Order: sequence, then C-alpha cells, then structure tokens
Amino acid sequence: MADTVVIVPSYNEIENLEVIVARVRQSVPGADVLVVDDNSPDGTGRLADSLAAGDPAISVLHRTARQGLGVAYSAGFARVLAEDYHYVVEIDADGSHDPAELPRMLELAREGADLVVGSRWIPGGHVLNWPWVRQAISRAGNGYARRMLRSRVRDLTSGFRVFSADALRTLDLSTVSSQGYCFQVELAWRIEREGLSVVEHPIVFVERVAGHSKMHLGIVAEALFRVTLWGISSYLRR
Repeated sequence: MADTVVIVPSYNEIENLEVIVARVRQSVPGADVLVVDDNSPDGTGRLADSLAAGDPAISVLHRTARQGLGVAYSAGFARVLAEDYHYVVEIDADGSHDPAELPRMLELAREGADLVVGSRWIPGGHVLNWPWVRQAISRAGNGYARRMLRSRVRDLTSGFRVFSADALRTLDLSTVSSQGYCFQVELAWRIEREGLSVVEHPIVFVERVAGHSKMHLGIVAEALFRVTLWGISSYLRR
C-alpha cells in the first residue's frame, strides 16, 4: 500500500480534473489519489469514476451536495485516516498548484515536518497571472490572520499542503468549524497551537486557465469573521 495519498476536492472541474490527476500521478507515481466530488452538475464525478476505473491508485468519494471546501476535505480526511497512510496531501483541482513540487514537500515531511505548506509569500514563491489588487488582498489577509492568531506561517490560506497523518490525528477534526477556504487557516493554526512543526516551501501559484474560481465574498467574510473571533478568544484566554 502507498504511504501517501493526494486528496483532490472537486466541484465543476471537468475541464481540469484529468490533467491535474495525470500530473499528480506523474510527479508522485507511488502515491494514491482520492478525488472528493461534491455532486458536480457538470459531470466531474463521472469523469473521476472513469479515471478510477483505469487506475487502481485512484479512488473517488462522492458527496451528495456542495457544502464548502472545508467540509469536503474533512470527509476526505476521515476516509484516508482510517487507512494506513503516513502522509496526506491537499492540492487544488484547477491546476494552480504544480505537483512537481510534491517530491520536495514530501521529503520535508519525511525529515520531520508535521505540516509542509506550499507558500506563495516567502522568498522564492510568487503568483502568476494575478492582478496586483488580488495579490494585495491575499497578502493583507494573510498578514491580518498572522497578527490575530500570532502565527509564524506566511501563507496561511495556501491550499497546497502535506500533512503527516499523525499530526491530523492529533486534531479533533469533528470540531473544525470552517466550511470554506478559512479551513486552511484553521488547520494550520491548530497544528501550530499543538506545538507541531510547520515548514513552508516556496511555490509558484498559477491562476487557472479553465473553469471558474469558487472564491466569493461570503468566503472572504467567513474568514475575516472567524479569524477575528479566534484571535480575540485567544487574547482573552491569555
């Protein structure tokens, strides 16, 4: 059995899924892939089934409704943590993350990091094809979250990560409250609070060329609200 599983959450990613799965399989051929599809109306789930039928390393978790990225990842984590994997990878389905970075990220995890974050905002990392306004929003949001949560992670919102399975098991994932992209902030922050090791690896983030972004104002509002609440609660506890 593989010691690594790559979780690919998908919703209406029929234009991108086959390409990203192929790139993952090429970059880390010894890893398994779990596609978590939120009942995509465009047929992404059926495409995932077709890919799985042709490759025993690929499996699919079908969910009945779209409930947010965090809920999809929680369902995927529950599935894979019941197995004997040592490392669990998060990667977006839209092709914005380069799977060629995974061998080095997995090496860092094997060297002892409990969480390896593919970071856009450390030296060597950057983004392509983003307008300056979006870059400024991302940098400002990460800076605000770092200050409120007293975090040392420069890219708390990154969705390209390698977790040790043991680190995930130390968290009570049933108590994770975030549904959207704030899920990424919450998990990194909780791992830091447990005193576990977090390492950032520079990546180049490339804006998707097909399909539509799932980011919207409600996701930003949830992140702002939750980060503020967590920060105030932590301050009051101190």
